[in-house]
Amino acid sequence: MSEEVLRYLPGSVMILALLIKAPTLRRGWDQPLNRAACALLVVGAPLTFLASPSTISTVNRLTGVVNFSAPLVFGLITVFSGACVVLVLQWGGGPPAAVRRATRLTVAVFGSVTVAIVVLFVIGDAPVERLRDLDTYYATTPWIREMIVCFLLAHTAGSSALTVLCGKWLWRADRSLRPLRTGLALIVFGGLLDLAYLAGKWASVTARWAGRDWVVAADLSLGLAYGAALMIGAGFVAPLVGGSAAWQDFGRYRRLRPLWKALRGCAGARARTVPLAWWSPVGIRLVHRESVIDDGILALAPWFDPAVRDTAYEVARGQGLGEDRAAVVADAAMLAAACRRRAGAASEGGHPEPYRLDSGPLDSLAREFSASPIVAAAREGATAGT
Repeated sequence: MSEEVLRYLPGSVMILALLIKAPTLRRGWDQPLNRAACALLVVGAPLTFLASPSTISTVNRLTGVVNFSAPLVFGLITVFSGACVVLVLQWGGGPPAAVRRATRLTVAVFGSVTVAIVVLFVIGDAPVERLRDLDTYYATTPWIREMIVCFLLAHTAGSSALTVLCGKWLWRADRSLRPLRTGLALIVFGGLLDLAYLAGKWASVTARWAGRDWVVAADLSLGLAYGAALMIGAGFVAPLVGGSAAWQDFGRYRRLRPLWKALRGCAGARARTVPLAWWSPVGIRLVHRESVIDDGILALAPWFDPAVRDTAYEVARGQGLGEDRAAVVADAAMLAAACRRRAGAASEGGHPEPYRLDSGPLDSLAREFSASPIVAAAREGATAGT
């Protein structure tokens, strides 16, 4: 993968996330979390494009100011670091007053550093254009040196705070919140890569102060910077996209597959005649899959045996399962036994009013249908009462 693709990929991910979440962000603009997410995406999306050497050269030429991109990129990275910390503070929740104070302090600190970067560049002198190594080339130049130190300090502080906070919340986060946990894990990994990149930058700058040339340390860490940008960008995108209706529909559609696969043969002609184009939205596919499952359950009703359900329920309760989950396991076991009996054309009848399932969400039924050992036993005919 080329360097340009590596540079542009994180920004492209954030642009995609911004497009996906734009309607939600617009409707919920009064929510601090949405505002923080919007600020992060708006600042982060163009950042990797502006940091590309070709873009740096173009910006310098268009503005007529040598190294104009330096305060632009350094300032945007500082703002992005602050926006990351603010978003994590909003994610973490807590007393509203405390969150507001922490948010204001973060904005004040990172905003002041951004202003300082611009001021130091203006009063400094950087006459030679540097597209890749400005921080090491001007590490000993008055005022530009201070600008570089301000940038590195802010970036290091922001990346450290981001990594520590996300690591803490990853440890405490509810395991059922998979998009959030995935995002936090990606951010922690990206933060560690970013800190490794910053270690290389600090090493090369301090070496210049000591009269040595360790530019290779900064060059070797560039790959870490690209990886860090991609991981952090994906980490912030994952909870935003993962919480969307389309993603939730896709998750439910995927979880229903085992049950749909088992029941589609029982659902009659409808499951085979309703056309679904390859471009059909996941919401339409989910409705179709749910209807096939419902039809299959209705078709199997004459083969349901409440004795199988009662036995499976007692076994599930004996294994320590709660009432709700035990009921789902019991219904799934009865359903699996009905599939076996129907396949063997061994209808026992005797149920003037077919037994109806009442186990709650279909995805819970699908999970137990495919994963529960009690259901597996019923499917094989090993549960008492079959």
